[in-house]
Amino acid sequence: MSTPASPKVGFVSLGCPKALVDSERILTQLRMEGYEVVSSYEDADVVVVNTCGFIDSAKAESLDVIGEALAENGKVIVTGCMGVEESAIRNVHPSVLAVTGPQQYEQVLNAVHDVVAPNKEHNPLIDLVPPQGVKLTPRHYAYLKISEGCNHSCSFCIIPSMRGKLVSRPVGEVLGEAERLVKAGVKEVLVISQDTSAYGVDMKYKTDFWNGQPVKTRMLELCEALGSMGVWVRLHYVYPYPNVDDVIPLMAAGKILPYLDIPFQHASPKVLKAMKRPAFEDKTLARIKNWREQCPELTIRSTFIVGFPGETEEDFQYLLDWLSEAQLDRVGCFQYSPVEGAPANDLDLEPVPDDIKQDRWDRFMAHQQAISAERLQQKIGREIEVLIDEVDDEGAVGRSWADAPEIDGSVFIATNSVSPGDKVRVRVVDADEYDLWAELL
Repeated sequence: MSTPASPKVGFVSLGCPKALVDSERILTQLRMEGYEVVSSYEDADVVVVNTCGFIDSAKAESLDVIGEALAENGKVIVTGCMGVEESAIRNVHPSVLAVTGPQQYEQVLNAVHDVVAPNKEHNPLIDLVPPQGVKLTPRHYAYLKISEGCNHSCSFCIIPSMRGKLVSRPVGEVLGEAERLVKAGVKEVLVISQDTSAYGVDMKYKTDFWNGQPVKTRMLELCEALGSMGVWVRLHYVYPYPNVDDVIPLMAAGKILPYLDIPFQHASPKVLKAMKRPAFEDKTLARIKNWREQCPELTIRSTFIVGFPGETEEDFQYLLDWLSEAQLDRVGCFQYSPVEGAPANDLDLEPVPDDIKQDRWDRFMAHQQAISAERLQQKIGREIEVLIDEVDDEGAVGRSWADAPEIDGSVFIATNSVSPGDKVRVRVVDADEYDLWAELL
């Protein structure tokens, strides 16, 4: 008797690492129910598109991908951040089968069941899903989502309306997931959330248990426990609250990576006030200086917005001067674009013309590139540890502690004698604005 064919699902994941984790959870559940995940539209019985709805260009990309999936397959389920605007999706693509918002895993699965039923012959005890679940990242690194939502009300952002207020995961559950990932061969855990510094504040830092030991649901205790697992631990989306000071000694001691991803967004007090940014005041530069005194290896990455309504040339120059003082290592910059539903749209402030936005973006990038290049030049001749991401005929490409995957620089090594996931010692021989070149030791 022949075994019935497994139902097949195509999956497209757009947007940030937090959305990627949502995709991994949905895919893990589908696999547990006997669905096969396929990589082409024509092989799929149904296609799930996990959308991004953060800015207009991301929404446009989401709508384009939904259209492509409909044209190629015809049966499309939409989920993710743009799913909170069902009418905006159905106005363009009325034939989508279902629309759900972020983290609505059960609704996505139910919509898939409605199109193609699970394989009743599937035996999860035989066709095992790996203990770490289905991952969309390479085997040697993984994102660890510690909370959902955000308590801030930044005027340019609609994330709280899409993902709700802060909801922290119990620390025991988070550490259990991290442990499974490490046992599966993950060498780097990237901690993500909308606001990592606020982890546990909604639970009043409740004590939970991990391996029989009490652990508080708080950033410091989370980092201490993750730091005991023997892998790289990288913190993303950290707001510079006073409690961040507590994790710097862990970085200095080598327990977690000396790396902070802090979305500063601007430096001008006037612009920050209009943005309604939390925890930003004149003490930020002093705080950075203090962190670096404790941990000289510290790498700081950030993102900024230029052209926010009301931003003057004086505000912009203040930002450039601040960058010179702060000496950040890794920086991204966006030109402000209004997002439907964001409070900034109602501010009684003069919009910045597009040509001035572009000019400021160009000047910002040139200014920061010079800072980044100079900081990387200082690494020439040093020995560093590198995690290898890929190897081809031309050599190996890896990352140092200063480089998060896909958003920061790379380290290029002229060798084929290593494999993805290896950690190796190298000597830096050259650098440009973003990347390093090194020789294997």
